[in-house]
Order: sequence, then C-alpha cells, then structure tokens
Amino acid sequence: MKILKIKDMTSSIASNISNAFIDFSQMTCSVVAVITDQYRDGEQIVGYGFNSNGRYGASGLLRERFLPRINSASPDELLNDSGDNLDPFKIWNILMQNEKPGGHGERSVAVGTIDMAIWDAVSKIAEKPLFQLLADDFNEGNADTSVWVYAAGGYYYPGKNILALQDELRAYKDLGYKVLKMKIGGASLKEDMDRIEAALKISGEGNLCVDANGRFNIETALAYGKELKHYNLFWYEEPGDPLDFYLQYCLAEEYGYPLATGENLFSHQDARNLLRYGGMRADRDWLQFDCALSYGLVEYLRILDILKEFGWSKRRVVPHGGHQMSLNMAAGLQLGGNESYPHVFQPFCGFADEIQVEDSLVKLPNVPGIGFEAKSELFSVMRRLLE
Repeated sequence: MKILKIKDMTSSIASNISNAFIDFSQMTCSVVAVITDQYRDGEQIVGYGFNSNGRYGASGLLRERFLPRINSASPDELLNDSGDNLDPFKIWNILMQNEKPGGHGERSVAVGTIDMAIWDAVSKIAEKPLFQLLADDFNEGNADTSVWVYAAGGYYYPGKNILALQDELRAYKDLGYKVLKMKIGGASLKEDMDRIEAALKISGEGNLCVDANGRFNIETALAYGKELKHYNLFWYEEPGDPLDFYLQYCLAEEYGYPLATGENLFSHQDARNLLRYGGMRADRDWLQFDCALSYGLVEYLRILDILKEFGWSKRRVVPHGGHQMSLNMAAGLQLGGNESYPHVFQPFCGFADEIQVEDSLVKLPNVPGIGFEAKSELFSVMRRLLE
C-alpha cells in the first residue's frame, strides 16, 4: 500500500461580499488529491482536501515545502503499524519535520489541507464514513446521528440594504435553519444596531449571532457590547484580533453574555492561551477552531485534549468553515454543531446533495470517506485534479 502521487490546484471562491475586515473579491482555496494504489469496487481510492474560506490558497507552501516531504518518505513510513492503512499521525510528523515551533500562520492551512485529504483516504480504505471511523477510534464508538447547524451570512455587499438583509435571513429560515448569523463592524454602530433590530424580526429573539471578524479595538468592542446587551443574542463573535486575549478577557467581564471565537487560532498552544488568558467561560461561550485552517484533524484532537484539561465540554465547540470535514468531526466526536454557508463559498461549503436541513439539524451520507462524492458540484471540481 502506498501513495502514488499528490496533486494540488488553486480554485477561486471569489465573490463581491465583504465582512468588517476583508472583501472576498480575490479569495482562493487550495484543493489536494492524494492518489493511492488501493481500489474498492473497481474504483481507485483518492483522498481529497481543501482549505476553508478566509485564508487564501497555499500552493507555494504545498509545492515547495510540504508535499516534497511526503514524496521523499519511504512508503512504509506513511503506514500504520499493521501496514493496512495510511497513518495520519505519522504523515503529520513528516509534514512538520524541520519546522520551528510557533509560526502558526499560513503553514497551518497547507498542512490542514493535506491532512483532510489523508483522512478522506484513510476512511475510504477502512470502508467507513469518516464520522464513524472517528467515533470508533477516538470516541468509544459513539456518534451523533444528526448535527446541529446554523446559517452564516449577512455579509455586506454594494447596494445591500436592510430589506435585502431580511430577505436573505428569511431564505435561511425557509431552508430549515433556526439560528442565523450576520456581520457587524463594517458600518457605524448606529447602522449596525438598526441592522440587528431588523434581523431579529426575522430570526426571533435568542436566535441571532453577530460576527465582527476581529475588527474592533477594545474601546469599540466594549461600546458594541454595551449596546448588544439590549438584545438576547445567541452569541457575539470575534470582536477583536484573535490574539488579543486581554480584549477578550475585558469584554467577557463587561458584556456577560455568550461570546464566540477561535476560528483564527491555528494550534493547540493558541487554544490553551485563549482558555488561560481570554476570560472564556465554559458555561456559556463557544469555540470555533477550524481543522482545515489549523494543521488538520491531528492537531484538532490535541485542541480537544486542551479543552478537557480546562474543564470544557466538547459540546461548546462549533467549528468554523461550513464544510463536510467539520460536519464529520461534529458527528463522530460529538461536538456542539457546525457552521453552514447556504449561499456563499460554493461549491466547497454545504452538505451532500440529498441532505436537507430539518429544524436546524442535518444528517450525513453513509458513504466511505468525508462524503465529497455525494456533493456533485464540489466533486466535479475535485475530479479536475485527476484529468
């Protein structure tokens, strides 16, 4: 058993939307295919992966640094001890050889992209859906049969007024979502409060999340928090720079209501620092680490160990990214849920074609691997790597 080849490409996920910090007019992502010498039912086993939105494609790092390390390894070095499957942990160590500690920036995206493809291949070789493999190997065989999801949207774009925002959120409710998320910080405080009040008319009290995408300094974060206290929000997300733990701590002390953050923290060390110094509260706050941006599932398991060390339940983890990898993790590791992007970042976000949202719950397809093959538009993009 061996990896024959790993191929990558860059795919556009550009659109005219923006959040408080960036626009997505030039956004890309990397797509990777791990081609093995294994076959099931006459089909060659290929593992696929990609990185989440918000970070650009990492082709330079993939081609110049990380893929050559796998290509230089002997086939046996990539296998588990019984030799009947790839070993994601051994492969992760090979990817990270000769890397200094720290530097959890774009390299974590490149490694996470490869890691996703490896896990897709591993679960296909094992002839299991990834969520079941994770349940069997890391969760005493326990998996959720459905996963709670919320609809992320409410972006700014040219000409979008409050009525357009309400129409967008109403469309998410019509799809079966109960909890909805919108962006803040890209307009004045007064304008954003008007937008929130309009959004609450659609979502209903207690079912709206707001996301500042790290835009605010401490004064602005606290000013928004003071106004947001008047609304029963589901959460107030990423108010300031993700590494400004003092800002997060002060806001937690002053705001009091649920906060969410973590999507731009890319290592178990960063997760530990957030829980040590960020004032996060295990009884009400939410953690949003994204495996596709943070060195992959191998590192994510370490992050979950850190949470346990600090007394946090895995049910307080709702990964960022809105993709099928996180959905499998949420089911197989019994996390709190998963983000969803019903109308943006397609075809990489969303679920298998036949999966419908019912009362904010989704099921997973019972197919080996992550399930990309059950999402036809996405799989047609991934198959280009084999052409």
